[in-house]
Amino acid sequence: MTRPTGRALRLTVFVGEHDTWHHKPLYSEIVHRAHAAGLAGASVFRGIEGFGASSLIHTSRLLSLSEDLPVAIVIVDSEERVRAFLPQLDELVTEGLMTLDDCEVISYVGRDENPRTSDTEGKKSP
Repeated sequence: MTRPTGRALRLTVFVGEHDTWHHKPLYSEIVHRAHAAGLAGASVFRGIEGFGASSLIHTSRLLSLSEDLPVAIVIVDSEERVRAFLPQLDELVTEGLMTLDDCEVISYVGRDENPRTSDTEGKKSP
């Protein structure tokens, strides 16, 4: 996995919540492929309302429940790594929207694999 700093590229893929790839959620397949490609990270965001090329409004409101809410998959990494990943998306995304934006990574810090709580820090075992 890379740890980008400074200039980077943000890839956002908009698909439907119920879009699938081989009976698996499409967003999940994209995240797993991004992970396998060694990209810095990927996040999936579920929309509460939206419309796209079909012009159908999808919403989570109680009176008009949608079966296919919008989902955005966001990936940030170096330009070369993101662009190298794009051919995989050509295979997967048959309906939806993909955008690329220049961005700047201010901070990218992972979780400590062995977190210590403040209760145990600095204390000696009896």
